[in-house]
Amino acid sequence: MTKMATGGAGKSRLRVILAASIGSALEWYDFFLYGTAAALVFGDLFFPKSDPVVGTLLSFLTFGVGFVVRPLGGLLFGILGDRYGRKPVLVATLLMIGIGTTAIGLLPTYTQIGVWAPILLVAMRVIQGIGAGAEYGGAVIYLVENAPPRHRGFWGGFAPLGVSVGNLLAAGAFALVTMLPRQDLMDWGWRLPFLASFLLILVGIFVRLRVSETPIYTEAVVARGKVESNPAMEALRQHPRNFLVVLGARMAENGLGYFFPVFGLSYVISTVGVPKSDALSALMLAFTIELFAILGFAALSDRIGRRPVYMFGALAGLALAFPFFWMVGTKQWIMIALAFILARAVVTAAMFGPQAAYFAELFPPQRRFAGFAFARELGSLLSGGPAPFVATALVAAYGAWWPVACYAMFLAACTVAAIWIGPETYQENIASDSAGDELPAVTAGASSASCSSAMSGRSHRSNRTHREAPSFSRFL
Repeated sequence: MTKMATGGAGKSRLRVILAASIGSALEWYDFFLYGTAAALVFGDLFFPKSDPVVGTLLSFLTFGVGFVVRPLGGLLFGILGDRYGRKPVLVATLLMIGIGTTAIGLLPTYTQIGVWAPILLVAMRVIQGIGAGAEYGGAVIYLVENAPPRHRGFWGGFAPLGVSVGNLLAAGAFALVTMLPRQDLMDWGWRLPFLASFLLILVGIFVRLRVSETPIYTEAVVARGKVESNPAMEALRQHPRNFLVVLGARMAENGLGYFFPVFGLSYVISTVGVPKSDALSALMLAFTIELFAILGFAALSDRIGRRPVYMFGALAGLALAFPFFWMVGTKQWIMIALAFILARAVVTAAMFGPQAAYFAELFPPQRRFAGFAFARELGSLLSGGPAPFVATALVAAYGAWWPVACYAMFLAACTVAAIWIGPETYQENIASDSAGDELPAVTAGASSASCSSAMSGRSHRSNRTHREAPSFSRFL
């Protein structure tokens, strides 16, 4: 285990970080790009016969379609990742995201082909969603399984860091094209960010093809003959509490993670009446600060544990639900920026930072990819996908923002409950054949090798009671 986690040179470690974080950034650039376009232009382009509110609702509904198929992608590619390795799945998922996103930039609009335009848009969204269902989970696992044992949180934080970079790139791309005259934006300008993703995906594929399989998968799964035929069902059967903890932990992180930048952006522009350029610049500032906050919270979880940091983020989400709307309602740029900064760099970052390592540590290596990806994307289906649509529908139905704030508080409360009952994992031996859960994970036919691995994990954890503070220079 020590050799697996610490044997690589600094250059190879940097390559691992780049392969996961760059690929994650490019993938989420594509995914969040759709959310931004849904908030700003897709209602007019693909649903022009609807009134503005209905058009936005329909755009967000197609945004949610990607979340409906994400559990399918997590299940399918998660099983493949546990059976055949992490690396080939990471290449395949990134290709699917790139193809779906580039094709959106080539689609004809409603005025050109009528009802076929939204149908094709949904089809491309399905391709995106299936790829995204396992992309992030694969990137996280690749980082964590290559990380030094005491710095898994920090290393895992580079995957959500990539998500923030993708957010920033997507917001920045649309900030640039919205500077075009309105007619040019609607005619051809909106296509440019989608077409640009093709070049970005090529970079990500090139980087990922140059890395090797994770040592934990090679030595703890393949070499020990631990490959399972259906790791997803085994994860659900052997680790039911951990599976449910992932679902609940996603409610606030994913729900509020989409709620604030996607619905929040649409609300600030369409309802509050703030210019698009001002709203996007405030959101971009929040994404920039979030980059540093994610790594800070991830490193903190290596010191005090995953649960305290995650719980802080969920409680902060509860506290921010009403003040967010008070601040953006002032129409002052500084207050709008502060609202987005608190939402992204405090609420989301405190959950997103430790989440990568936490979710990976909840499952043993032979069913880690399938358990992680399937549970995580089921959580996405329940939280992130419906969030912008539900929030927009609540504003339309009640003509006020307070029901939306209550909805945000509900999502945060679900995560508080999940983290409260969840196990602490930051000192676990992630090469062990079993994972902590309230039900016994070892069956009557478990091998003696599994028992000795679990014992060595407990011994390894006991020797790490006194741990030194993380030093950034030692992580690479």
